[in-house]
Amino acid sequence: MASSNYNHDQVKAAGLFERFWGKIVRFGLMLKKLGQDDPRRIVHSFKVALALTLVSVLFYFEPLFEGFGIAAMWAILSVVVVFEFSVGATLGRGFNRMLATIVAAALGIGAHRLATLSGNQGEPVLIALFVFVEAGIVTFFRFIPQMKARYNYGLLIFNLTFCLVSVSGYRDDEVIRMAFERVGTIIIGSCIAVAVCVLIRPVWIGVELHNQIATNMEKLANFLEGFGDEYFKLNENGQTRDQSLSLQGYKSVLTSKGSEDTMANLARWEPRHGWFSFRHPWNQYLKVGNLTRHCAIKIEALNSYLTSETQAPPEVKSIIQGPSMIISSECGKALKELATSMKKMIKSSSYEPHIANSKEAAEELKVVIRSSLCKHSADSLHIIQEGAVASLLFQIITCTEDIAEAAHKLASQAHFKDVKPRVTPDQENSVNDGPHHVITIADTAT
Repeated sequence: MASSNYNHDQVKAAGLFERFWGKIVRFGLMLKKLGQDDPRRIVHSFKVALALTLVSVLFYFEPLFEGFGIAAMWAILSVVVVFEFSVGATLGRGFNRMLATIVAAALGIGAHRLATLSGNQGEPVLIALFVFVEAGIVTFFRFIPQMKARYNYGLLIFNLTFCLVSVSGYRDDEVIRMAFERVGTIIIGSCIAVAVCVLIRPVWIGVELHNQIATNMEKLANFLEGFGDEYFKLNENGQTRDQSLSLQGYKSVLTSKGSEDTMANLARWEPRHGWFSFRHPWNQYLKVGNLTRHCAIKIEALNSYLTSETQAPPEVKSIIQGPSMIISSECGKALKELATSMKKMIKSSSYEPHIANSKEAAEELKVVIRSSLCKHSADSLHIIQEGAVASLLFQIITCTEDIAEAAHKLASQAHFKDVKPRVTPDQENSVNDGPHHVITIADTAT
């Protein structure tokens, strides 16, 4: 009996060990996947470790430690809270923290000085009044959208620093020394974090925004290029085929506004790098993104007819098939050309022929609707469905034009490179300047 209980305990312990080991293996695989998906995460981890090591070792030098003492901990804290994944985010936090600390420390010293002049009885009253007024005003400023977007962290640090300096019960000279120590260590920590972030494999948030806008255009283009085959071609059983995953990429465009707004706000902090200047037209990126989402909404409505359980018979779909496939394909090609031009940061008009082709197909589709589709009155539900699909395609043409116009404006404001149009030998001969002579050669054989 005792032996059986012992064996049972062994089996139970082995099972617990296997489950525990399985969790460790799954956790390790998750970490491996995180690193493989974006190797910059590994680099960022080492950069943060390097910045913390530098600021920790720095204060082991006696002159610095004797000058700041225990206040050196503020430098380590600054590295932890300032260092972000991208350069824009790190610069924004570093600037907010340093500026807010300097201004709040100066005002806090002034408030403390005024309060001490009023005597022991008036000091707590004035300090309470100063803190109340400052906290109320600064907190209300955090509700202003422009302030919240760029200076929310700075206003928070301003509140903290002002209260720490003004409320302290030390003498004036000690308060001033405490404020200088705090400002100095925060500046040192913030500068080390910014230097490591910028100098070692920097991640530019402006480039991320630029690529995301171009990628969103490509996702819409992939759907439009594949829509015709998915909608008009059926299986042998008459049922629509399962959608490919490439057609579902547009769904992420619908929820991209928050990330684009955040990246645009952070990109404004970044210095000039590559083709991105300090005053790069980030607001125009947001306009292109808004138009892209507007087009994605139309595509979402179009996708509802693609996945609908009620499908029109093939003979009804075939009426609008030709022009509809041209419109969808040409709009997709136009968006893909725009995305390629944006990624390469060049000015290109290669999208214009595709938009022109889609407009011609739209006129043809209108003629088909008036002449042929309206004659099939036997099944009005299917006629309405095909008419709605055609209407959405017309709206997508308009959306594509708007996106092209906004992207062209962005290319002009951002000073993208001009690309010389390709000239074929025939075109090169036809545009030669100078007089032209007609030479007639007689046929001697005749």
